[in-house]
Amino acid sequence: MPDFPIRKLAVFFEEIVHDGGPVAAAPRRRAAAMALVKNPFAGKYAEDIEAAMDDLKPLGAELTERLIAALGGDAEKIDGYGKGAIVGTQGEIEHGALWHVPGGYAMRERLPKSMAIVPSAMKVAGFGATLDIPLGHANAAYVRSHFDAITVSAPDGPRPDEILFCLAMSCGGRVHARVGGLAAGDVTGLDGLR
Repeated sequence: MPDFPIRKLAVFFEEIVHDGGPVAAAPRRRAAAMALVKNPFAGKYAEDIEAAMDDLKPLGAELTERLIAALGGDAEKIDGYGKGAIVGTQGEIEHGALWHVPGGYAMRERLPKSMAIVPSAMKVAGFGATLDIPLGHANAAYVRSHFDAITVSAPDGPRPDEILFCLAMSCGGRVHARVGGLAAGDVTGLDGLR
């Protein structure tokens, strides 16, 4: 059973009041929760890594709870999400893919309206690398107002034998969304698409 010891946890929160236009009636809130963990597969190739996803489930639950708290504690108000990973240079992109189930399902289990796929980004990189975590509407992938990204980084990581795992959530769409498409209020929530 692989071990992913945590070196550091961080939560980033922001409110967007306007984006060059009029002040929004309610600011858009976004947050990202990150963990720098030891990569048990760094420096070597392991054929069977799938079982390690189970070992990461508690981390997914922990970061999910931290995000809900950062966004005010009411999961009902959270309507956007995304996930990502930066694998240190002794690892491989597949080690970041371990995050799909424990990160994505942790959020979907806690958010009451979460039929849509959790958008994801991952890469292999070194110290201070940034990653744009894609955000999408949690209940319907075609809601254009929620297409966005939040940039994450850890100035002191990931070290070559670490992985930065991240979850992100948002409340509301872009403050000046005006490119049409399915409106959040018109979501039926039956299939994760519309």
